[in-house]
Amino acid sequence: MSKEEIKKTGSDRVNRSYLDKSKRQEYTILIPDMLPIHFKLIMAIYKKYGYNMELLQTSTRNVIDEGLKNVHNDTCYPALLVVGQFMDALKSGKYDLDHTALLISQTGGGCRASNYIHLLRKALSETYPQIPVLSLNFSGLEKNASIDVTPAIALKLIYAVLYGDMLMLLYNQCKPYEIENGKTDDVLARWQHRLGKLFETKNKYMHTKSIYLAMLRDFGAIERSKEKKPKVGIVGEIYVKYSPLANNHLNDFLLEEGCEPNVPGLLDFVLYCASDSVNDGKLYDKKGKDYVLFGIGYDVLYKFQKQQIKIIKENSDFQPPHDFEHLRKCADKYMNQGVKMGEGWLITAEMAALAETGTKNIICTQPFGCLPNHIVAKGMSRRIKEAYPDANIVAIDYDPGATKVNQENRIKLMLANAVVE
Repeated sequence: MSKEEIKKTGSDRVNRSYLDKSKRQEYTILIPDMLPIHFKLIMAIYKKYGYNMELLQTSTRNVIDEGLKNVHNDTCYPALLVVGQFMDALKSGKYDLDHTALLISQTGGGCRASNYIHLLRKALSETYPQIPVLSLNFSGLEKNASIDVTPAIALKLIYAVLYGDMLMLLYNQCKPYEIENGKTDDVLARWQHRLGKLFETKNKYMHTKSIYLAMLRDFGAIERSKEKKPKVGIVGEIYVKYSPLANNHLNDFLLEEGCEPNVPGLLDFVLYCASDSVNDGKLYDKKGKDYVLFGIGYDVLYKFQKQQIKIIKENSDFQPPHDFEHLRKCADKYMNQGVKMGEGWLITAEMAALAETGTKNIICTQPFGCLPNHIVAKGMSRRIKEAYPDANIVAIDYDPGATKVNQENRIKLMLANAVVE
């Protein structure tokens, strides 16, 4: 093949449009619905820098149908949903298509979280070639299409993860027990607005201790019943674990069924990615400044987590998140930390940590056919049950052919045997 022919093969056949960042204020940037609490904070951060973002929260069957039309049906469910949600939005008539862009995140891992940006571009290439696709990543991917991640923005994103995790934790521990219906949602909305304003300041958002204490005070003031309800942990592939679209509003369903959802925070996944990079250096004898920087980053993030845990323990009766170093020790009982494709050893560790701290009912959410998750989640559940005989674990597959009724019936069957601590 000549050089000219090579340039026309593969992904180079797909038209690519790039956003002129000097005109970003003229664009509406759509983002998929994965972590509603966290993403609203991220949107507030980028608003100050001239990015007008909108969180897509559509969850109709049409989203799945659009995904099936535009992505090969062997592609994993999260990729299908993200592409489908974007295409559904673009066809809705709500947006000026000459001033609309799309944003997705990339982790740099081996799964769709790094690669589905190409599927999205392919889906757009014929019908909407003018629409730019932006990438939010810390892995040096898509240099020409990366959204701005300056040191100042990166710092704020870290705090958005911390505060998003705190709000998710407090919400799930208050909502099942609230006496006044809707009170927890009101407190959550007020805090999302307040944090958005804090991110507009120079450094007030960095006062974590005072902000955590104020959160604990406001959520702690919500009048709650003393009724004991079953705690249900949610683990699994990161998109299906968090996204209401992907897991058919699992968190809301558990609340309706009289349960307390226990969802490990996003910071665990960030620490997992950082620790994996450090582990690679040790396992493969790799050296260089990148591994040193990942090690420093891990230490800083872990220090943030320890502070959060300490403040929650000392100032409230809320249950804090798991210590990440403890999660690593839990993983070591079952597998090597070199098992890192997808969510890898983290899922096994989260199941073990939940079981030992009183959340014996666990739902493993996974896209059907996701090999890493079938190995480290479904495949390890028996080992977890051997160590914790009263653990009540069910794996739920999510894909275009799985019905919500079937999924909820399987969960109800699990809840019929739910352990209440």
